[in-house]
Amino acid sequence: MPPTDESTEPGTGTDCEDTLDLRLSDELIALFAEGLGSGDETAEGAPDGVPGRSREGAADRTPDGGDLLDRVGGWGPAKTPAGVLQLVPVRPGRDLALVHRWMNDPAVAEFWELAGPESVVEDHVLRQLDGDGRSVPCLGVLDGTPMSYWEIYRADLDLLARHYPARPHDTGIHLLVGGVADRGRGLGSTLLRAVADHVLDKRPSCARVVAEPDLRNTPSVSAFLSAGFRFSAEVDLPGKRAALMIRDRALRDLL
Repeated sequence: MPPTDESTEPGTGTDCEDTLDLRLSDELIALFAEGLGSGDETAEGAPDGVPGRSREGAADRTPDGGDLLDRVGGWGPAKTPAGVLQLVPVRPGRDLALVHRWMNDPAVAEFWELAGPESVVEDHVLRQLDGDGRSVPCLGVLDGTPMSYWEIYRADLDLLARHYPARPHDTGIHLLVGGVADRGRGLGSTLLRAVADHVLDKRPSCARVVAEPDLRNTPSVSAFLSAGFRFSAEVDLPGKRAALMIRDRALRDLL
């Protein structure tokens, strides 16, 4: 299970019912979404290689062709009060330097635990891209600006499912808001609500969107609550005690 900014025994407090920061043109955004971006994000420099792994072709690796999430890369834009958000599947050769910079922000590293050399982030991303499509790493591009990192994943196929009564097609969200200027002003809640609703719109088989932020990360927990998620349980996951947050399709118009 990917770390989030958000012992193997289930947590207590389970409820019985569930038991539970570059401006781009519109044309370039379209190319981004098609996996044909220009590669400008690598301008700060990326290593030519990592021992034991060839980077040849890494820039073109995306899960678009066969993910288990109804082709996240083809979901299209989502309108939010903050602007139009597009989830663009990560291409390592183009996007790795940007995500690496975000992950090395101390406030981010405390909870994601992916600080260090670029190879740390590369390994984390490639494990998803080389997998079976159950987790899709994406850039969140808001009005043409890449400003967040997302992981959309099948919670029912994840390690998380061992810690709560998962339902088929439960879909999980991890979010990292990249720029300091975009934090602490409610933008995270706005984007979380929009993406959760986007998941429910694009995945008819999914009845619930779930998240598991670290309980110590009170701003993240608060953001999920403000985004219409409800607190369901505390769960003990490898490396953290988490708040299981759920946004139900049936309650999306009420919360």
